[in-house]
Formats: sequence, structure tokens, C-alpha cells
Amino acid sequence: MPVEILMPALSPTMEEGTLAKWLVKEGDTVSAGDLLAEIETDKATMEFEAVDEGVIGKLLVAEGTEGVKVNSPIALLLEDGESASDAQTASAKAETAKPEAAPVAAAAPADAKPAPAAPKAADGGRVFASPLARRIAADKGIDLAGLTGSGPHGRIVKADVEGAGAQAKPAAAATPAASVPAAAKAPAPAPAMASGPSTDTVLKMYEGRAYTEVKLDGMRKTIAARLTEAKQTIPHFYLRRDIQLDALMAFRGQLNAQLEGRGVKLSVNDFIIKACALALQQVPAANAVWAGDRVLQLTPSDVAVAVAIDGGLFTPVLKDAEAKSLSALSAEMKDLAARAKSKKLAPHEYQGGSFAISNLGMFGIDNFDAVINPPHGAILAVGAGVKKPVVGKDGALAVATVMSVTLSVDHRVIDGALGAELLQAIKDNLENPMAMLA
Repeated sequence: MPVEILMPALSPTMEEGTLAKWLVKEGDTVSAGDLLAEIETDKATMEFEAVDEGVIGKLLVAEGTEGVKVNSPIALLLEDGESASDAQTASAKAETAKPEAAPVAAAAPADAKPAPAAPKAADGGRVFASPLARRIAADKGIDLAGLTGSGPHGRIVKADVEGAGAQAKPAAAATPAASVPAAAKAPAPAPAMASGPSTDTVLKMYEGRAYTEVKLDGMRKTIAARLTEAKQTIPHFYLRRDIQLDALMAFRGQLNAQLEGRGVKLSVNDFIIKACALALQQVPAANAVWAGDRVLQLTPSDVAVAVAIDGGLFTPVLKDAEAKSLSALSAEMKDLAARAKSKKLAPHEYQGGSFAISNLGMFGIDNFDAVINPPHGAILAVGAGVKKPVVGKDGALAVATVMSVTLSVDHRVIDGALGAELLQAIKDNLENPMAMLA
């Protein structure tokens, strides 16, 4: 019977995706590791690999199809002795059958981590195995009946046989297992879209008025769902401070003059990232995330930074930011931002972190309140640095460059006094920038 190739879960938040492009056609012979398709998730476009050999019997989903549900069949793979008519029969069954609650896909995204083995399936005592797996088992003298398959419906694939061989010969070098998406456990469904008037109600409201309808892509749907979840479920409170930047601007100018020969130019945002990373070390109880029934206090400072792209935004994470130099943070941030704008970030590069920064100062925004990105404990909204009159410590009136910031805090994770302590540490770091290098 043809093997179903299923739509994989390429990220923890993915419920559905767009089959952007097929890299194979019907009748093509494929082997484990061959690229089958390009899949667009809510955040990126990723390549999709085969984990087994066979012939592409039928492509069930056309290129450009949006809203393809995770774990739904997208193609059929023929085994030895099977023909196109077998694919047509299986295709008809796939269209009428309901998808299993937690199948394991027959193909995997490039660089995905191996998933746990699925339960072994049998039919009247028959052991289900791919032709390649049978050949390798015969060469190595391995009894397939004693193996548990990790392919679809418990089917034994190449990786299972090679893994068994490695266990039988400890001295031999282990062969990397073919990648399979972690579909054994279905991803948690995304929160519902924002409540409000129904689509029909809104359409009727604007009958007769000129408008252009903009279809929501996966990224915009996810942003709407996650931010709705954040505002509905996270008890936000807000702390505001003004930070004087004159010392930082002068210090930045000196450093950039010295670094010019190396092609390095530090931005104010680089200093903000470093200041927040160090503040999370200075106030470790605030370096925390909400984990449902507990709080996780992180040891390193993993700082996320919002990057605007066409149609949405990414929040790439700079891990261990407290331990990195300003020039290293600057180079890493430039790389992450560039790849975010071309949607080339891997999931591990934009997931995680305990704290985020959203800087709209370059757009001339004086101040604003940012929405926390769960499970983070806080996010710092950064406004523009503007010249303002200030009263000095000696009581004299002067002019200073002042930046307004707002710390949005999850009250379940961080109480008011602790949040105030964190924001004070950020302010102190930015107003005494030389100390950040000590």
C-alpha cells in the first residue's frame, strides 16, 4: 500500500502551512534525504526532506495551496511493485478518511531533530518495512521482526535498521538517523483569533464603500492570535523612566572612532541590548518566564529583539548576551535582522528568551507600551532620544538627550518592586556606559 507523506509540524506553533513549491514531480524516484518541497510556516520557508526511498505516486496538494493542516496527506510514495493505480486508490481513501490524531510523517524538514519511535504496526504477522530497510537488514543479518519502526504506521525505515546495527556493534561509528518531524505529539492549537463582530457583519457594515480586501497570511494570523492571547491572559503592568543618553552618545562616538578600522559601527540599540542583558544578571529574580504552573528563572541573559519585516515581525534571540562584547552583539544582531527580513531564520533562533526589546525610536516615536511576548516576563519599549530641558543635581537647568522607556511586566512573574529594580538597573547601565565594559 502506498505510504502517505504528511504535512509536518515545522514549529511548535504551526497548525497549518502553505505548500509553496514542489521540488519533485509524479514518477520521480526519491531517496532518504532528498528534498521534496518548500513549506511556508507562520514564520519562515523551510525545506522538507524524504526519510525513505520510493517513487512519487501522486501529489495530493497543489503548489501554492494555503491552510494545509499539519498531519494531513500531501503526497503518496509507492513501494516496490506498486503502480500508479495503487496511488489513485490510496488517494481516494485519503480524501475520505479522517486524519489520525497523532501519526508520524513519512518525510521531514531539513535539520529537524529525530522524533521518538512510533508503535510497530503489523498485518497478519507481516512486518512492514521499506525496500531499502529490507536490503540493509539482509546485508547486516538483522531480523526485522525484532525492530520497532519509526516510519508512518510503525513502518521500519532505513534509520531503524542502521540504528539496530549500531547497537549490535558498539565499536562501529554511529550513523546519523534520518530526520523525522516531531509529529508524534500533535502541536497545541493556536489561540482563537480576536473576538469582535463577525466577518459577515463587518462586510455588511461597509457595503457600498470602496475598499481592498487583504487576505491574512500565516504570519499575520499567528501575530493576531498570540497578541490576543497575551492581552487577554497576561496581567500587564507598566513602569516608565526617562534615561539621559549624553554620556552614552559621547562614549559610543569614541568607540566607533576606534573601531572604524575593523568595519564595526555600534548602534544605540547595541548598548540597549547589553544594558538589558547585564540588568537581568544584576536582578536575577527578574530573569524569568511564566511556565503555566511555575516560574522558570533563567541563568543566562537571552534577550529577544523585535525586528519589523513586511507583513509582520520576528523576535530573534541573542543568547548569552551578558557574556558577549558590544561588537559581537552588534554583528550577531545585524545577521539575525537581515535573515529575519528574508524569512531565513531557523525556529531555534526566534524562540525562547526571557526578555524582549522593542525599539521604535528610529521612527520618531517618543514613547509607547509594548505587548509581552509569552512566555517572557517583560518587554522594554524604547522611544526616541530627544533634546529636553532637565534639572541637574546642582539644581541648574540644562539641556540633555532624553530617551523615554516603558517596561511592560507580567505580574505573575515579576512584582512591582522587582520590576522597578530591573528598570533602575537598565537605566544605570545606560547612563554609565563605561561600566558595562568592566
